[in-house]
Amino acid sequence: MQIEETPLFGVKILTPARFGDARGFFSESWNRQRFADQGIDLDFVQDNHSLSAEPGTLRGLHFQAPPHAQDKLVRCGQGALFDVAVDIRKGSPSYGQWFGVELSAENGKQLLVPRGFLHGFITRAPQTEVVYKCTDYYAPDCDGAVAWNSCGIDWGLGSSSDAAPILT
Repeated sequence: MQIEETPLFGVKILTPARFGDARGFFSESWNRQRFADQGIDLDFVQDNHSLSAEPGTLRGLHFQAPPHAQDKLVRCGQGALFDVAVDIRKGSPSYGQWFGVELSAENGKQLLVPRGFLHGFITRAPQTEVVYKCTDYYAPDCDGAVAWNSCGIDWGLGSSSDAAPILT
């Protein structure tokens, strides 16, 4: 397991080892004990799976407030996406800052998004599947969202007037 720190405290890029042959590969994307040995001790209770048919589909920026705030471990099962975390922890030195990374079925990277962060992504390939684990159950009364274009994120859309994401 390769663990990369990011400029936002707690947000990490995790790249599990892959063991491949002519048939494909095997990778252990989550092992509670191995992650705990690396200082990542989380108790995931829910898995979510999202499919976006078209490139340029944007989902987010979402969060769950306490008492049901969630840590998330996000990966791409098929296709490619640009995954983003925005720090909304009041008093944090990086409050309002964002970090993004390309996740793809090919590169196998995962993004650990701690509670206290907005999360969103934009797809880069057709039929992109996003799979993520959460440390708390979905609670509609704690669900929140911020406009996708309110945090200064460079979604990689370009500057032309027709460069808008698919939102619905």
